[in-house]
Amino acid sequence: MPIARISDKLELAYLDKGEGETIVLVHGFASSKEANWVEPGWVRLLVEAGYRVVAFDNRGHGQSTKFHSSDAYSLGQMAADTLALMERLGIERPHVMGYSMGARISALLAMNHGERFGRVVLAGNGMSMIEGSGDWTPVRDALLAPSLSDVTDLRGRAFRKFADATKSDLRALAECVTAVREQFSADDFRRIANKVLIAIGTEDDIAGAGEPIAALIGDAEFLPIPGRDHMRAVGDKVYKQGVLDFLSA
Repeated sequence: MPIARISDKLELAYLDKGEGETIVLVHGFASSKEANWVEPGWVRLLVEAGYRVVAFDNRGHGQSTKFHSSDAYSLGQMAADTLALMERLGIERPHVMGYSMGARISALLAMNHGERFGRVVLAGNGMSMIEGSGDWTPVRDALLAPSLSDVTDLRGRAFRKFADATKSDLRALAECVTAVREQFSADDFRRIANKVLIAIGTEDDIAGAGEPIAALIGDAEFLPIPGRDHMRAVGDKVYKQGVLDFLSA
């Protein structure tokens, strides 16, 4: 697995597949490039559709550098990591797709560096990026608990189970989870000039509504993913076809 040395303290594990227009994939919290993009079939789908696909493990995740301090995690730092990897790989004006936390990172990139990107897909996140999505302290507590059996909070159990399944560094995720809860304003989304697709499962109780976010952006559309919650929308065929249509339109 290729490793990009971003700084003296940070290395990012990534994959780089296919040829054609580039799309950068930014995964969600407690996930990885494999769990979010390889295993659900996204990398294969996009490569077969004629794209160069670059996906990487965010700091604290997968095979990238883990930090055990909340100071090392912010949306701004993760957005900067994305730009640094693009520079290392000589990528200019790619499309970008982020899921959940990755959508927050991708939104920030579009707000502050929109001219460096083509089309933008924000999936698994909607109005929670403005309004918040509740208290994430129970998720932090769940990640630090001795085992899953010690966790009673439903959201905490879901993320601890997922983190265990992906063999994640639980301490790193615990430091990350509350540090990346930064919220945007409506005006932040109004600054986005890229063409944007918002894709959210109709049963997702974390993301918040997608239509209001799409309405704030000058050129955006909303794609509901029928019958899917936050965890199960990732590999959905409606989501996949919607993204292919959006990128090729």
